[in-house]
Amino acid sequence: MKKTVLVTLLALCGGLAHADVTRHALPNNSTFPIARAVEVTPDTTLIFHSGQVPSPQNPDAERGSREFWGDTEAQAMTVFKKFEDSFAELGVGFGDVVKMTVFLVGDPELGGRMDFEGFMRAYSRYFGTEEQPNKPARSAFQIAGLASPGMLVEIEAVIARPE
Repeated sequence: MKKTVLVTLLALCGGLAHADVTRHALPNNSTFPIARAVEVTPDTTLIFHSGQVPSPQNPDAERGSREFWGDTEAQAMTVFKKFEDSFAELGVGFGDVVKMTVFLVGDPELGGRMDFEGFMRAYSRYFGTEEQPNKPARSAFQIAGLASPGMLVEIEAVIARPE
């Protein structure tokens, strides 16, 4: 009897526990919209979301062209829109993202350099805002190419969902 009561109490208490996500700010009061590090408690489900690539801006344009895909900012916006839709289906939001990896292809119109500023204009609409202040740990890389010619952006995310 005592054992049954104890197991029941432990189960109830476990169900009341909340997962904690601790986001460590960058040093020196930096306002850059990423976290230095993010901690999650063991009672948190981690969702490893596959990379998302952009949707065409103008499907009627020549496939692979800049008009077809858009610039880095436009491509990043379509990727974030895909995440928005997928996150809604998963029951999470941008505030639950704890780690992000960003792959940027060099933009021919920028002499082959990645358009980090264009990416940041899109990113900053979703992270570190008054409406959504949570910032993920994040890495961004310039890579040689993606699956389709003209694609400039792919993003993958790790999401923490409390049980």
